Amino acid sequence: MSALICGSFAYDNIMVFQGHFKDHILPDKIHMLNVSFLVPQMRREFGGCAGNIAYNLKLLGGQGAAMGSVGADFSPYATWMDKHGLSRKFLSEHADTFTAQAYITTDLDDNQITAFHPGAMNESHTKKVPKDAGISIGIISPDGRQGMIEHSEQFAEAGIPFLFDPGQGLPMFDGEDCKKFIELADYIVVNDYEAQMLQEKTGLSPVEMAQKTKAMIITRGGEGSIIYTPDTRRIDIPVVKASELVDPTGCGDAFRAGLLFGLMNDMDWETTGRIASLIGSIKISHAGTQNHSFTMDEFKQKFKQAFDREI
Repeated sequence: MSALICGSFAYDNIMVFQGHFKDHILPDKIHMLNVSFLVPQMRREFGGCAGNIAYNLKLLGGQGAAMGSVGADFSPYATWMDKHGLSRKFLSEHADTFTAQAYITTDLDDNQITAFHPGAMNESHTKKVPKDAGISIGIISPDGRQGMIEHSEQFAEAGIPFLFDPGQGLPMFDGEDCKKFIELADYIVVNDYEAQMLQEKTGLSPVEMAQKTKAMIITRGGEGSIIYTPDTRRIDIPVVKASELVDPTGCGDAFRAGLLFGLMNDMDWETTGRIASLIGSIKISHAGTQNHSFTMDEFKQKFKQAFDREI
């Protein structure tokens, strides 16, 4: 089986301010804000939901490729993908714009100020879901609004089952949009905040959404995750305690790669959810979204240690 991962590619520019934002932002001057933060160190990471999911699926040994739109500055990311054996077959490059960029500044209280430039991501709809490329499953992750809509329709028209993962793109859609996604999708995966937002937009409970699909998966950070199935079953997936908590960015994408891997290998939900939980735990122990690595033998050993069962 082969997966098509629709979503964003981005450069994450991460900076740490060695102070506290609250000491530099005057409440009575918020209407005329003009501040500057000195950040002695900055790191640039390869990110974006599609890139992250594809990287993690590759670590698990799953076959798949990401589909997204990138800019004229993509060359370093392309080199990284080639080095790690990640397919660029379904990427489209737009020479007149930048690859999406996130500029994230964090202070010593872990408060964040983020600026996001979508760049080429807004052109994602120009790439179409292929019907004749041997794709057996797909995922719609955060991307350009029109791209998410059209790619969902194209998956459905092609008869390719897919996961709907709106993520931070959820505010772009109203209730009717969300109902249409649920109608087309085979699986829904959101975090607990997004689940509440989706429920408010559609008027549907998680159980009702599960009954309209094959499963509704809700991640809850350190409390594990819940999988609802159409027969009203609730499957609780435990969290795996990380060796250390370094960086939560990209953990959700790693989790989704685990879901894809389980579905591609016809695994039951109890196993699939635990694979997703474990790879999310591995990721959180590393800075950045694509800096962790393991062999499948190592992963199986960790799985056995965490759950006292074999994959």
